[in-house]
Amino acid sequence: MSETYVLGDWGTSRLRLYRMHDGDISARLNGPGTGALETGADRVLDERLDVWLAEGPVADVTLCGMAGAPGALVEAGYAPCPANAEDWLASRTRTTVAGVPVAVMPGLSCRSEAGVPEVMRGEETQVFGAIAIHPELAKGKHLLVLPGTHSKWVVLVDGSVAHFSTHPTGELFALLAGQSTLTGPDAPGDGTFDDGFERGLERCEEKLTGALFEARAARMLYGRSKDWSRGYLSGLLIGSETAAQITSGTTITVIGDTALSALYQRALASRDCTVRVLDGDAAVVAGLKLARGKTT
Repeated sequence: MSETYVLGDWGTSRLRLYRMHDGDISARLNGPGTGALETGADRVLDERLDVWLAEGPVADVTLCGMAGAPGALVEAGYAPCPANAEDWLASRTRTTVAGVPVAVMPGLSCRSEAGVPEVMRGEETQVFGAIAIHPELAKGKHLLVLPGTHSKWVVLVDGSVAHFSTHPTGELFALLAGQSTLTGPDAPGDGTFDDGFERGLERCEEKLTGALFEARAARMLYGRSKDWSRGYLSGLLIGSETAAQITSGTTITVIGDTALSALYQRALASRDCTVRVLDGDAAVVAGLKLARGKTT
């Protein structure tokens, strides 16, 4: 018998809800991220569920991401690595909103060989979703990168997340491009974002703090545009991240937003890497469907 249920990815910057019917997306709703809530998370979810409940019953809701962070909807901890899909699914937390059962998936945690702590929330759903879409990822060793505010580099071994590391590249770019003096005013100038990105890749193995200042100096001396400067910062930061994580010729899977994944693909291609790009939305929905199938 067919039923309607809801899957959701609740990040710091936005909430994305998918109403599912017969396994397919029948409607979508967005909302504020957990970092921009003006009311309680339960109230935000309640308001959106009411829209769909007015059209018919909803069997249940499965959420991932920051919905499980302290102070959000309900605290869902971290499954320690190494963790496969079953380990992750076993650590879920349950609550009820608008009379509808809600399962909130945990994040993952690990420590590096040096004892450095690492955590993720939401990206693990994309990882397990990618495995569900591409079962070959469950065999052998694979390197994945999930670009974003806090980019995650994940090592998969036979379908388990063995360990991962984080680069807050997206957050650094937002701060430097939006709140520092490096990109300068919105004055006319020469050069595109792509031009600047290529220049950033050229300098990405230099000392980062020294290389950053070309974003400003090139505007002053060479009349570069603000777009060029933003592209330069992006290329420099993404290039530095990839240089720290891989060697030339590595095979890597990129999971994420189309536009951002394309920038990582360019940076990786410059290092002669073999790259496969998977859509982040498709991966998260597949991961949530996997989770939902095990929670009902």
